[in-house]
Order: sequence, then C-alpha cells, then structure tokens
Amino acid sequence: MTTTSDLHRRQLLQAAAALGLAGATAAEAAEPQPGPAMTGALPAARTPGRPGDFDFLTGRWKIVNHRRRDGRWDVFDGEATVHGLLAGICSVEELRIPARQFSGMGLRLLDVKQAQWRDFWVNGAAGELGAQGLMGSFEGGAGVFEEASDDNGNPLLYRSVWDRITPNGCRWQQGVSRDGGKTWALDWSMDWTRVG
Repeated sequence: MTTTSDLHRRQLLQAAAALGLAGATAAEAAEPQPGPAMTGALPAARTPGRPGDFDFLTGRWKIVNHRRRDGRWDVFDGEATVHGLLAGICSVEELRIPARQFSGMGLRLLDVKQAQWRDFWVNGAAGELGAQGLMGSFEGGAGVFEEASDDNGNPLLYRSVWDRITPNGCRWQQGVSRDGGKTWALDWSMDWTRVG
C-alpha cells in the first residue's frame, strides 16, 4: 500500500523531472559519498530533540544539489532562506531553484512531548503537506530522520541526514532502504554554503 507521504515524495520527484531538474541541462558529477549517519545503524535509544537544534540552519544559503537519476548523478544549483520560529521549536525553509521555476518548503517541528523532530516537505506546485514527516533527532552531531513506508506491499525505509554542520555550511542527504536499513541507496545530496 502506498502512503500519502509516498505520493507526495513521488509528486516532488515527478515535478523535478518535468522541470528538467534531473538532467537536460545539468552537468554530470562524481557520485557523492554518503556520510556515516546515512548508512550506519541508529542507536536503540534516540537522543531527545531540543529547542534550537535547527538554529544552525537559520539564514540564507546557496546549494549545490547532486541528484541521482537513471543511474547518473546530475548537478544543479539552488538557494534557500531559513527562519527559526517559536523559540526554536520550528524551522521553516523556502527552497528555490530559479532557473527551473521550482520551489518548495521544508518544515521542521519539535514534538515537545516525544522530544523528537518531524521533518515535512511541501511541494510549491502542489501546496500539500506530507502526512507524517520523517521523525528523528541529532545523534553525534548529525540530524538523522526516518520514515517507514510501503511500496505495493514492499517495505521501504526513508532516511534523511543533516551533517557536516559548521557556522558556514552543512550537508543534507536522502536515501532509501528496501531491506530494513541493512543497505541504503543514496539518491539526493545537497551541499549548503551560507551567504547571509
């Protein structure tokens, strides 16, 4: 059974392909290497999320995207503006890819009771919020977020990771596992550089 989150994720990927984000003019690039938090097992007890965990992301950014499509890595530029809200329990990102007339919004909310973050995506073309959002926290300096899903009866596990966090940069990666987290296929990597 395909979940609403899967449908939103597929819509985003289809919109990106339709807008040419995945190939027509993008230069091929060397395959990005997944960070240890992307491929490693998570601890049984997750670190509690805290207000301000996403403060590092507040500001203006230039982004180099590496997206896997048809067995190749393509590269395209983007930019983002991120605002921290509600005393650090909310982070809102507006992602823009002007050359492709593409935009979207990342919404990260701390579930204070569960002490875990939820990471949602809103496609600018569809205007729909993903149903569940990936849930997680920061483990050893990396924000690790997962969501279990289903593809026509086949279990999937999605993981996104924020790592290489410094005052002037960070990296976001996304991968999927079809074997319960034993192996991961990296499909998107974004290198963020602060511009303001």
